[in-house]
Amino acid sequence: MTIIGIGEDGLAGLSDASRKALAGAETVFGGERHLKLAEIGGRGKPWPVPFDASCVLSRRGRPTAVLASGDPFWHGAGGSLAADLAPDEWIAHPAPSTFSLAASRLGWSLEATLCVALHAAPFERLVPLLSRGARIICLLRNADAGSKLAHWLTERGWGASRLWTLSALGGPREEIAQYRADSLAPDETLGPLAIAIEADGAAGLSRASGLPDDLFKHDGQITKRPIRALALSALAPRPGERLWDVGAGSGSISIEWALAGGTSIAIETRDDRAVNIFANAEVFGLTHRISIVAGTAPSALAALARPDAVFVGGGLDASMFDALWSLIPQGTRLVAHSVTLETEALLADLHERHGGDLMRIEISQAAPLGRYRSWDASRPVVQWSVVK
Repeated sequence: MTIIGIGEDGLAGLSDASRKALAGAETVFGGERHLKLAEIGGRGKPWPVPFDASCVLSRRGRPTAVLASGDPFWHGAGGSLAADLAPDEWIAHPAPSTFSLAASRLGWSLEATLCVALHAAPFERLVPLLSRGARIICLLRNADAGSKLAHWLTERGWGASRLWTLSALGGPREEIAQYRADSLAPDETLGPLAIAIEADGAAGLSRASGLPDDLFKHDGQITKRPIRALALSALAPRPGERLWDVGAGSGSISIEWALAGGTSIAIETRDDRAVNIFANAEVFGLTHRISIVAGTAPSALAALARPDAVFVGGGLDASMFDALWSLIPQGTRLVAHSVTLETEALLADLHERHGGDLMRIEISQAAPLGRYRSWDASRPVVQWSVVK
């Protein structure tokens, strides 16, 4: 199988090796646009949308070519196909990606530019990325998506951002135009494959743990900002790691874990709170990183993919701990909170038996008291953190 990157210049931009592979292929898979650019004819087989590798893999062992836009291994079909093939079953001939072409037209350093595929993902994926001065190149499906993205940015306080629509890059129909986000109208762009953003407007999300509570939809069941910051510090999120958020409530711990690059499984027994978790994940553009499981620990945990860290925000008892401890692998980080005397006693006992760190957190905030101010104390929280 030969995986070939093709640009808007069609056959003219292909290498000799790519042309030879196309000529010798019994079947050529690709999007309808790719097949037309390569002038394939009757051997062409458009792949389904969304992409499904099974149709291509069914030709395994036969001379087959796959056409993809630009670099097939950057938001393309290459990775999906190679994952199911042995190293000696395929070869790739990439072309410059849309990201590379866009950066070269704008004079942007690609290593300092955020590259995002939004042709099959919600605009909310941009939420964690937007900050003043950030440069972002987005792949989009069509012109209508471009005007909708501009409107989305404007609604969220980023209307002053500079946008470039970049159409048919690398081909004879190439067109580039610049706008402000709040002035891009639906009829002003002709089929952009990409939009480049130089963000200007709101401050964007803080990268520190402990986001403001009012950013989350909740019914009062939320790990409050300072306590959440301490919990996340103990959980120590790292990119690519998985969290079990047991009794997730609003999902605020899961949200901040996912913002750090990990994935989370939020276990919540109440349907209304599960709805809030999903709403929060949607607002932050993290639905692809947070899974919601309806159920109660520990029964809901047995079938789940094993975690790198576990957070129990409340309700831990001895039987739940024993079941949880037997499920998690060595090296898993466990953080548990308590606001009751009974669970505090359990955490003290677990600390004595298993070690780790035991901390009592007492926080007071200034609040009005008549004509003056006084300290308004929150309930103390006991935190136990341990590595199995």
